[in-house]
Amino acid sequence: MAYTGALPKQRGFGETTRSDAWWIQPLLVFLGFSAFIVYSTWAAFQGTNSAQCYYWYGENGANYLSPFYSPELFGSAQHPGIFGVAPGWWPGWLPFSPAFLIMWIPAGFRFTCYYYRGAYYKAFWADPINCAVGEPRKTYLGERYFPLIIQNIHRYFLYLALVFILILGHDAWKAMWFADAAGTKHFGVAVGTIVLTVNVVLLAGYTCGCHSLRHLIGGFLNSPSKAPVCAKGYSCVSCLNRRHMLWAWMSLFWVGFTDVYIRLCAMGIWHDLRFFIF
Repeated sequence: MAYTGALPKQRGFGETTRSDAWWIQPLLVFLGFSAFIVYSTWAAFQGTNSAQCYYWYGENGANYLSPFYSPELFGSAQHPGIFGVAPGWWPGWLPFSPAFLIMWIPAGFRFTCYYYRGAYYKAFWADPINCAVGEPRKTYLGERYFPLIIQNIHRYFLYLALVFILILGHDAWKAMWFADAAGTKHFGVAVGTIVLTVNVVLLAGYTCGCHSLRHLIGGFLNSPSKAPVCAKGYSCVSCLNRRHMLWAWMSLFWVGFTDVYIRLCAMGIWHDLRFFIF
């Protein structure tokens, strides 16, 4: 006999039978994301001032570059980039910052990340605001239509993000070589080099735990025993993926802190402590 009972009534927005403080998690996510978005946007626009170069610290032979500006394709007169200063094709009415050319890549990778989708869907769009809590919308179109269809390009941002890990790793390596008065470089370790190295490690842990990378390495395997190398790679990515949320938040915080550290050192507010130089 067919079931003819009525469907349960849809909950109104915020309506729930949960007795716990379910609103704390989306609130913290909202505050955390908002703080990072505001700060990173502000930091990117600081590069529009050609008279200041606080995203790079070069006192006493140091060579620290903020991850918000790396790779620095075009720089300022104070610190020229790979291809010199601001390009001639840049519109004169539009402020130029080296960060504008590259920040869209890590931002796009995080925005389309499978973990971050669930996090900001709840925190910003209340879609739903939390499990078993009423949401404001009545229908669901999925990610087949604009603008959510752009979430499907996450795998392509992954390829670019992996390149960024190599670039930031090279930046951390360069930061370990300090120039003396004669221009000779000596290997050393300072607080800044540790900050930059930890930043690479955390970003690599987040990026290499990506769901798309796991699928790329071993998602097509029907018999892992027939492809042991792929199976091992799949297991490694899965190990990082189990803590994907933790890697995501730690790397988000640390990349912001790295910019803060370099900026305050460049402004003379903080002083970079050096442990040893050979």
